[in-house]
Amino acid sequence: MQQVISITGISSISPLGISAQEIWKRYKEASHCISFEDFADKKTAVATLCIETKREIATLRKENSHYEALDDSVLFGVFVARNAIQSAGWKGDDNFGVNIGSSRGATRLFEKYHQEFLETGKSSTLSSPTTTLGNISSWIAHDLQTKGPEISHSITCSTALHSVLNGVAWLQSGMADKFLVGGSESPLTPFTIAQMKALKIYVSDTDSEYPCQAMNLNKSKNSMFLGEGAAVACLEKGIKENALAYISGIGYATEPLKHNISISTKADCFQKSMKMALGDIPKNQVDAIVMHAPGTTKGDIAEYNAIQAIFGDHSPILTTNKWKIGHTFGASGILSTELAILMLQHQEFIPIPFIEYPTIPNKLNKIMVNAVGFGGNAVSILLEKPSI
Repeated sequence: MQQVISITGISSISPLGISAQEIWKRYKEASHCISFEDFADKKTAVATLCIETKREIATLRKENSHYEALDDSVLFGVFVARNAIQSAGWKGDDNFGVNIGSSRGATRLFEKYHQEFLETGKSSTLSSPTTTLGNISSWIAHDLQTKGPEISHSITCSTALHSVLNGVAWLQSGMADKFLVGGSESPLTPFTIAQMKALKIYVSDTDSEYPCQAMNLNKSKNSMFLGEGAAVACLEKGIKENALAYISGIGYATEPLKHNISISTKADCFQKSMKMALGDIPKNQVDAIVMHAPGTTKGDIAEYNAIQAIFGDHSPILTTNKWKIGHTFGASGILSTELAILMLQHQEFIPIPFIEYPTIPNKLNKIMVNAVGFGGNAVSILLEKPSI
């Protein structure tokens, strides 16, 4: 890292709620956020936004006639972006950059318009502009009236942390002073869920107290399920008095593609990304890792093997939030970042309830966050508790 980057604001929308107080309270509870809903006439485990949160999005949709035609993924992003810059004290005339990504994008609208085309042979006028990948960042920039660069991308499940990488690069290059980064995902649609089931990675043991067994290294079945949500963070160059956390290390790597969805047994991509994020920082200074760990048999153990290979006897304590809120695809990395920031702020580790920990640290100074996408696109971010 050429220079420390401050995270001066963060906001999210997820099954945990909206406010930081509400989200932290839900994290401290041992219960998960899974509900069972019908998709293609089959009961399916998902993690949806609560009724109160859905009302907030419905209110936002009615706020502007242009918003009525937008996908939920866009409105999720607009909602959290407003809250994030408010918490950071930013204003639209600050001309900050925007890079909000999504793995799947406008899933609900795309499926709706495609079905309409199959039935009528015609497509609606707004089908193209409301389902493009750049839809999220462009509408957020429009809503906030910033004149900075607007960037969108999709790098599957590591999308949001790649947004962080990009924001850091812009800041350190001197081409921007502030950057809004994150991810938004609204994947709870029949076709999207059918795709995950076709891969044989979706949870089937729905009678268990914890259907998603993320980081249970002894599980014999895949236990991933999908959730919806978005999160956005405000990045500024240098040490800021209002910093929630510092980014003191970044790392990234891509494995040679051997299979469309797999990574190597010891997750070579994670080994490289974590090693890069560490830089010259001693391994024993990292107190915890918020893992990607989606609850798949091969994915969880591969990431665990990578951590063991890098940290050895100095392995940090491990956690993940996917057992509770599901896999939110492109938004997952920034939601994991929010969990890390909350643990640093409250100086309290959030454990996985079905795992026994030998010891739990009572002091947290540095936490690493991991994310990886299909094909081994890994990112690791090292966060540090502010000293001021």
